[in-house]
This record gives sequence, structure tokens and C-alpha cells, in this order.
Amino acid sequence: MPEKKVKVKIASNVLHLPAIALRGLVVFPNNIVHFEVGRTKSIAAIEAAMHLNSSIFLVSQREMDVEEPGLRDLYSYGVVAEIKQVLRVSDELVKVLVEGKSRARLMELESGGKFLQATVRPAPVRGINTEKQAQVEALVRSLKECFEEYLSFSPQISKDVVYNILSSDNPLYLSEYMPANLLFKYQDKQAVLNESTLLGRLEKLLVLLHRECDILAIEKDIDEKVNVQMDKGQREYYLREQMHAISEELGDSEDTRAEADTYRQKILDLKLDAESEEKLLKECDRLARMQGNSAETSVVRSYLDTCLALPWHTTTRDDLDQAHARKVLDRDHYGLDKVKERILEILAVRKLNTDVKGQIICLVGPPGVGKTSIAHSIAECMGRKFARMSLGGVHDEAEIRGHRRTYIGAMPGRIISAVTTAKSSNPVILLDEIDKLAADYKGDPSSALLEVLDPEQNRTFKDNYLDIPFDLSEVLFITTANDASTIPAPLYDRMDVIELSSYTRTEKFNIAKKHLLPKQLKNNGLTGKVTLSSGALYEIIDGYTREAGVRSLERTITNVLRKCAKKIAAGEAEKISVSAAMVKTLLGPEKVKPSFISRANAVGIANGLAWTSVGGEMLPVEVAVIPQGSGKIELTGSLGDVMKESAHLAVTYARVHADEYNIPADRIKTSDIHIHAPEGAVPKDGPSAGVTLTTALISALSGVPVRCDLAMTGEITLHGNVLPIGGLKEKSMAAFREGIHEVLIPKDNVSDLHEVDAEVKKAVRFVPVGDLSQVLGEALVKPARTTPRETHPVPTATQLIAAEPVPAKDTAKEPAAVM
Repeated sequence: MPEKKVKVKIASNVLHLPAIALRGLVVFPNNIVHFEVGRTKSIAAIEAAMHLNSSIFLVSQREMDVEEPGLRDLYSYGVVAEIKQVLRVSDELVKVLVEGKSRARLMELESGGKFLQATVRPAPVRGINTEKQAQVEALVRSLKECFEEYLSFSPQISKDVVYNILSSDNPLYLSEYMPANLLFKYQDKQAVLNESTLLGRLEKLLVLLHRECDILAIEKDIDEKVNVQMDKGQREYYLREQMHAISEELGDSEDTRAEADTYRQKILDLKLDAESEEKLLKECDRLARMQGNSAETSVVRSYLDTCLALPWHTTTRDDLDQAHARKVLDRDHYGLDKVKERILEILAVRKLNTDVKGQIICLVGPPGVGKTSIAHSIAECMGRKFARMSLGGVHDEAEIRGHRRTYIGAMPGRIISAVTTAKSSNPVILLDEIDKLAADYKGDPSSALLEVLDPEQNRTFKDNYLDIPFDLSEVLFITTANDASTIPAPLYDRMDVIELSSYTRTEKFNIAKKHLLPKQLKNNGLTGKVTLSSGALYEIIDGYTREAGVRSLERTITNVLRKCAKKIAAGEAEKISVSAAMVKTLLGPEKVKPSFISRANAVGIANGLAWTSVGGEMLPVEVAVIPQGSGKIELTGSLGDVMKESAHLAVTYARVHADEYNIPADRIKTSDIHIHAPEGAVPKDGPSAGVTLTTALISALSGVPVRCDLAMTGEITLHGNVLPIGGLKEKSMAAFREGIHEVLIPKDNVSDLHEVDAEVKKAVRFVPVGDLSQVLGEALVKPARTTPRETHPVPTATQLIAAEPVPAKDTAKEPAAVM
């Protein structure tokens, strides 16, 4: 719909102008005023006036709360003004600078269009005749005298305003300038504007100014009474100071009464809740009655100092800007895209809902992947103070809750100490190694943490030492753990878990190149003197470190740099460029030995996948069949009960399906079977080794080799079904690290491929299987069954994820070192 054009008509001394209804504001002629406009019709009126280069009519509303004013809602008199400047702050707010030109009377108002359009008639103030000239001069003098009295009560008025009023003798100018610049109510200002005669306007203004002076005089009297009360407080202060001086003269320099008064004033300044304030004031009264050299005095002092040192009302303002957070996270950490996204999501929610509290973040991952440094980055992103407390080995509940003051050497718990150290009531507190809490006869610290990490309880957390509630609901707690399975279930349930996986070879190289190497070059004073080639970094990663994180990688890089520093300090070289071959010269033979896995197609050996608290591992299973035996089954390799049960299931499956794989019926009965998992010193347990055990056993009994370029994982049932497992992300990383090209996974784990790194999915083909016949068909080098097996092209990991309609199935967390 095209915009309606407004024409300004001048006929019979009548104007048709766009109008703005003002709330709480009155504009006078010959005065410049700026104000904000937010109503749609008012903004449209400004745009119309600017479009036609016309004036605008400004009139005040009778009631400020009317949103759609009509003719009856507006005063009869307003001002025709000229728009000097328009500044659009937003789509809904415009700032306008106008200059009042002339007084006008509102005749008609059209409110049905996009803006108010007023029909106004100019209404100048009627002058005075010669007979009343003396009366006007008298009123002007009275106004100036009254204004001087007004200045004595309100000295904060601008000097320009004072000068303009006292230096002018123009009655019309004063009748418009004074109400526009003095602090009158808008109804009183409108009453002055409504006066059509100069004499009446001056009389009205004089009455208003007298009334304002009377009100200010009453306010001054009230202020004087308040000052009298303050003087009384000062008198008490002087008396206490005299008591303090007398005590010093008598030799009693430790005046506990004066000290107690100091504490009392600090406590009152904190503005605590009534119960806490009463308790602390009682301690002050106790201190005032004690001798200065008493042992109990130092206990009370320490308690009061601890309570006053807490940041009761001290907070930092959160910086929740997404761009700033992304910049900090990318600067401090390479990769970890999913972790960064989760952190940005948390910050976004806090930005949209400032009342979000009690969100506990738990970072779970192998050692050295950057859990602690991520917590530092979160604190920096949000602009909060940071405090760290290690929970590894803590076994005393008092470490968390504090000791009661009845004990000698009592002190507050670590939580309160961390808040005090941070000097803010809303810091980021890192609870490091929460999975390594211990419990003994002194209590269970994990149970004490339940109150700390529960948003319904930590608002009134009560430390045993303080014995008064302290609000922890504003604190952002971040916990770290290597193994989530060892965290007590009630504690785990209160936390938002973010998993950090092992780094790939490429990620380690980039972390070393962008973060670790520059950091260690600076620490060792070798910046610009030593360079490491890409081949050297890859040689260190592949030949000298084997870990999920990068901690050992950093130590090894430092070791290389120390040896370079020795050569430079000895004058053997000024600059050194380290190559891959030079790494072996500096560090000696490679320390990482090849893992024991099946490197060639072999009978009775299958490559399995295991999950540990420090990442995924390859775990081959060997089976040997000893003829002329008695059917005995031997299990070695430090296997747990669950894994032993999987071995028995594999034997049963082999017996039932012997004919399908050309296994003589009596071979199992007349042979001894030895099942072994290498690295026997490492305990192993878990159900996901079922498919590996069965594949190795069928291969050993049938004599058909198992593919060496394939690994597998999955739990089995008695009838050969393959059940889902946990830890697929870590297990797939282990297969990728060892160069495995194909991994068999349970079909119900296809949805978990979302969590697998993109680099791993690109290099490894994942084959979903539903039963053991499919597993053996893929794993054995050639079909061991009498009937030919149909083959189908295996989809990629991306195709598997796209075709999977069922969400990821929750599986129970497996214990450490599990298959």
C-alpha cells in the first residue's frame, strides 16, 4: 500500500501538520529540546514531516499511560516546532532534536491514519497595554527575587540558565524560558503554556516558583534533622575513640572493645541476612568481653576475618559474546570442535536466560587432552575469576565442608577457600580429578560434594567452620575425570558430561606445531634459534610417544630442545634445524615398539578392540587347538569373569554350528582349547570381546585364516546375535592408529558413528553386523561354510549414519580396560 502523502495547507490562518503526543514533556517556543520517540505513529509523523520539509505539532497528553491518544486525551495548546536532527537508535526508537517556533491551539485531530494529523491555529500570547506596563515590571522583579531564593535551595542549576534568567528583562522570554528549564511538573508547565495573556502567565509562574521554594525549604528542614541524628552518631564515635586512647595510656594496647566495634561496623556494611548478621554480631560481643591476650580471642578473630574475607556481594559481569568465546577457544586449543560447540551452546543459553544456575560441567577424557586448560579458557571467555582445587586422593569429608570450630586448628573447607581466593562470589571453580575421590572412616567426600553441586541446595551451602549459609548458586563448577565409570552415580547424575576423545596423529602434529613448540621455544630461550621440521615432529609423535593426549609429546619436544640448547650454549652452532633423522641422533632409538596385533592373515588370531580410561587399544585374541586332549578349555591373559563367560559362549556356538564351518563333530570333544589375550599383566574384562573370541575360535578349529586388516567389537548371545557395546569412539581411534582399514561393529551402534572423528570415518570402513554368521563371513579369508555366501557392497560411515532411523542406544558404561 503506497504511503499517504501529507500536504500542509495554509488557509484562513489554519495549519494541517503531523502531530506527536508527548508524555511528561512540555515544549515552549524559542526553546531547543531533544527527546526519544518510540510509538509507531509518532515515528511515522517524524518521517512525514522530514519528507515534506514541514514543521510538526507537539502537544502533551493529559495522562501518561494512554497509548492511543485522541483529541480528548490531549491538551488544547501545544507548540509548532521545527525538526533539527533525527537519529534512529533502532527500529523501535528514534531520538529527535526540535526547536519550538510558535504557540498554537489544537482544533481537530485525525488519528485513523499511520500518524496523528492535527488541525491547529496559531495562538500567540497577547501583549500588554501601557496601563499594565508597571504591573508587568513588578512581576518580573518579583520573579527574579523568587528565583534567587530558589537558587539558594537548588545550587545545582546550570550557570547558563542562571545567567540567562537574571540578565534578561524581556517578560515574554522569561515566561517561556523559566518553565522550560526549571524542575516543575509537566502539568504546571502546561498550565503556564495555556495562559494566553502575558500578565496571567507571569502571575501563574510566580505562584509556581513560590510554591517550589516552600517545598524546598521543608526539605532543607528535614535534612537538618537528619544531620542532627548523624551528629549524635559522631558523638558516640568520638567517645569510643577517647576510650581507646585511655586504654593505650593505661598500657592495655589490645583494646578488644575497639576491635570488636571495627568488626561490628564491617559486618553491618555487608548487609547480610538477619540470621547471619545476628550470629556474627554475637561473636563481636564475645570479642569485646575478652582479654586481648586470651587464646580464645585469636580464635574469634580468625573466624571473623575468614567471614569478612568472603566476597559476599562481589561479582564479575559475564561476557557471553559468542565471537569472543570462539576466538579464545580457537586460540588456546586446536581441534576439539564438538567440545567447543558444547561450550558455546552453554554460553548462548546463559546469554538468553540470565537466571540459569546450577549447570555443572564435567569434562571426561584421557590424560593430557586439555581438560584443565579448557576450564581456564571458559573462565577467560566469560570474564570470570578462576580457582582450581584438586580432589585426587581426598578422603576426608572435612576437606569439602570444613572443620567445626571446636577442633584445634579448624579451618574452612576447600570450596569456601577457593571462593575466598577467587575474590568473587561467581567464579569458575575447577574440581580436578573428581573420579579419584576416596572414602574412609573420616567420611565420604563425594557425598559432601552432592550438596555443593546440587543447585537446589548450594544456594544455602553451610560450611562447618562458618556455620552460616553462603550462596554458591552463582558459581560455575567444572569437574574433570579420566574415567566416568568410577564417579559415584548420584554425583554423575548432577553433571552435564562433555567427552574429550584421544587426539589423532594429525591433531597431535598441529597441536605441537601451533602450541607446544612455540611455548617450549620461549621457555628454553630458543625462539629464532631452533626450528623443527614437520618430519621431525611426526618422528617424535610416531617413534617416541604413545598416548591419548599430548603431555608426553610436550616433554619429548622439550627434551629435544634442551639438547639443542646445550649445543648452542657450548658454541657448537648458532642456529639448529632439527630434521627427522636428527631426532633419532638426539633421542636415541625409537621407544615406541609396534603393538602386538595380527599383521598377516593367520589361523586362530583375531584383532579385537578394547576401551580403557586413557583411550582405545587394540587387543588381539589367540586360540590354539591341542589334539588328543580331553575337551578342556584353558583361559589366560588376566581375563575377568564377564570375558570368561564370553569365551564359554564362543565354545558353545562353535559346537552348535560346527557343520557349517567344516569342523569335525568330535574335534572339540577330543581336543584341548587354549584361549589367550596377550599382555597378561593387564587386567581385561567386559562383554564386547565376544565376537573376537568366537572368530578366533572358529578360525582355529576350521583352519581358515582371519583377515589381518580387519578389527571387530561386539557382545554376543547364546544364539549368535551381536549386541551393541560402548566406547565405539575410542575403539575406532585405536583401529585408525594401527592402520586397520575395516571394523566390524554391531548394527545397533551405527548411530554412534556420529561421535567418531571425521578423519577416522574417512580412513576406516565400518561394517554393521547383526549376528555371528555375518561376522565370520566378513572376517574369515575364505568362506568356511559349505554353501556360498552372498556378498554385498559395504556402505561408508556417512551412508550408515544417514540410513539409521533409530537414535543412539544408551549402553551401560564399561569398567576400565574393557573389551
